[in-house]
Amino acid sequence: MSEETSRGARAPRGAWDEAADWYDQLVGDEGSEYHRHVVFPRTLRLLEAGAGQRVLDVACGQGAFCRLLHQQGVQATGIDASEKLIRAARRRNEGLACAEGGPAPPQYVVADVRRRLRLTNAVFDAAVCILAVQNIDGPADMFRAVAQVLRGGGRFVVVMTHPCFRSPGYSSWGWDETARVQYRRVDRYMSLRKEPIFTHPGRKTGQYTWTYHRPLQWYFKALREAGLVVDALEEWTSHKQSTSGPRAAAENAARREIPLFLALRAVKCLPPAS
Repeated sequence: MSEETSRGARAPRGAWDEAADWYDQLVGDEGSEYHRHVVFPRTLRLLEAGAGQRVLDVACGQGAFCRLLHQQGVQATGIDASEKLIRAARRRNEGLACAEGGPAPPQYVVADVRRRLRLTNAVFDAAVCILAVQNIDGPADMFRAVAQVLRGGGRFVVVMTHPCFRSPGYSSWGWDETARVQYRRVDRYMSLRKEPIFTHPGRKTGQYTWTYHRPLQWYFKALREAGLVVDALEEWTSHKQSTSGPRAAAENAARREIPLFLALRAVKCLPPAS
């Protein structure tokens, strides 16, 4: 068995524990720049979680979104396969302000999100999986596990890089010199595949995790078979702006027209397919 194959076959904990320090530094206390400016505010809106409700954050990492939920008066529980990231999340609970009558600090559990979740009082009003589903081998099992702990009518928001326009190794930006237009090139889309993501792309050695490409129809089908029906789809563009250079206007136009993220909201309203 090759090194690549053996790493891909391992439980998810190993790969993300190896990359935990890099990821913790990238995301920090409040999330990355994309989290803060685009992903977190819009996920909160889609989630529609009110004060006092219980929300499960699947693949929560070091808990940045859980802490944001806590600030909104929501009781958050985060699960992740990485022991190191869960330890980082728990450390950040120290000194977390808790208003009288408000929610307790977020709870964090080390768990394989693809398996049946055995959580205390495990009935949630909503759940989220933010920029992690494409790093999970076997997300259909994860969808089923989430559906089992959602109340009837509960909401599940899944955020990912847009699979139609972001396909690692098979998509890239291009420039048409004649038309003075920046465009997005996609060479493959329908094929299921996995690609390594290196923590230091320039070196392409050392620590890496896996990303799994799946077409959009795959997600709709897997959610439906788990008893979750999509009731909202949103496409989010980058907030970044080019301010100088001869291609700045074209770069900004491309950012406005070609979304970076895709968000799906599914509702638990059907029994899981047998």
